[in-house]
Amino acid sequence: MDLHVSLDGPGDLASRIYHQVRDAILDGRLRPGERLPPTRELARGLAVARNTVAVAYERLAAEEFVVARVGAGTFVATPRTGAPVTARRAPGGRGVRPRPVWDEVAPAVAAPTGDTPPVHDFRVGAPDAGLFPFATWRRLVADELRASAVRAVAGYADPGGHPRLREAVARHTGVSRSVRADAEDVLVTQGAQQALDLLGRVLLEPGDLVAVEEPGYPAARLLFRSLGARVVGVPVDGEGLVVDALPDTARLVHVTPSHQFPLGVPMSPTRRAALLEWAARRDAVIVEDDYDSEFRFGDRPLQPLQSLDRTGRVVYVGTFSKTLLPLLRLGFLIAPAALRPALRAAKRLTDWHGDHIGQAALARFIDSGELSRHVRRATRVYAQRRERVVAALRADLADWLDAVPSAAGLHLAATLKPDVDADVAAVLGAARASGVAVENLAAYCADGPPRPGVVLGYGAVTAEGVTEGLRLLADHFRRPPG
Repeated sequence: MDLHVSLDGPGDLASRIYHQVRDAILDGRLRPGERLPPTRELARGLAVARNTVAVAYERLAAEEFVVARVGAGTFVATPRTGAPVTARRAPGGRGVRPRPVWDEVAPAVAAPTGDTPPVHDFRVGAPDAGLFPFATWRRLVADELRASAVRAVAGYADPGGHPRLREAVARHTGVSRSVRADAEDVLVTQGAQQALDLLGRVLLEPGDLVAVEEPGYPAARLLFRSLGARVVGVPVDGEGLVVDALPDTARLVHVTPSHQFPLGVPMSPTRRAALLEWAARRDAVIVEDDYDSEFRFGDRPLQPLQSLDRTGRVVYVGTFSKTLLPLLRLGFLIAPAALRPALRAAKRLTDWHGDHIGQAALARFIDSGELSRHVRRATRVYAQRRERVVAALRADLADWLDAVPSAAGLHLAATLKPDVDADVAAVLGAARASGVAVENLAAYCADGPPRPGVVLGYGAVTAEGVTEGLRLLADHFRRPPG
């Protein structure tokens, strides 16, 4: 018999014994028909009460892992099917298949790898967790977890989100981004990605055409594709999305006009007006994804499309993943009145109402002025890092890369100079091996020819790390692999 029981680990003593005997059965260390130690013997060996072992055995018997025979002892049960139980995993086989689109989408969706973080992390979309005001946030969450506060909302809550947070979001976006909205216009989501998913569910039929920026945000493209839409990329130039290139039959257009992702250029006033006019003429919906424009390092932002919209064509999507932490999963959308009932229903069907405690804490965080103070402090830190990125692009990397002008956000893009012959993917692979993680601009291109270049995030790297990391990157360009 291959049975070793330890009392180390979580749970009460009976639970620990139960789990270890069960695991030995599932792993095949105890085979069907083998006799377990008598309760008195195992209890003596573990120095526990006999009743503790008896409780564990009773649970094993109730779940049909073992069978007790009067006068003979307790034995590992034979599965009803006659096949031995060998592992704790769901049945395999190919009997059930997802829709064919997932054969394309699933491999393209990046998942955390668990790799050791790079020494110099220039990956895109990661804010600096060290800047997050943890002490303030803990206090706010603790206040919302008081028994009296929880009892007031112990049941299922409003799918639109916490009322105080909706009011706070409407005020904050009105002041910081010139968005026109009141609390009824706001729907709280689990980040911007859920907002896009809700919009796709409400607006799109299978086969509908969705236009996205090229290069653009891969997760939006994949999401709409997974919902059965046909997704087409529309080119971006120095003024943003090329409106004249939009397909006439597009039902939805996803754009990032404040800080185009990933190039960083803002959409010009002329293009904004043209896009709104196009949507009104074509009966289309514009999804304005304003993912990180809170951090600005230059001129005041242009008015959002949402504030210029006069026909109810624009849905404004925002997130707190960049200003606070992605881990919190807090975002929102601001929609025209005609879409609100369907969006609230879709939210209820998706996850009902999200994290009510976190939403209440964020409402107080905004109303107390802590969010604005945090953004100001973080902007000063990010500005220093950004200046070092710009300096490196003008010095160490000037022979290979041209910076794309940008005045907001947490990353900068740079394109390979026309006269430079370099394998960007190979250079970045060698840099990653030396501890410098930089993203390839070509990874954001899907329909057109890939743009050779890099995208440099500066949210998760220190100012000193920017200088050293980009010096190492320049060395790899100077001495290409191979």
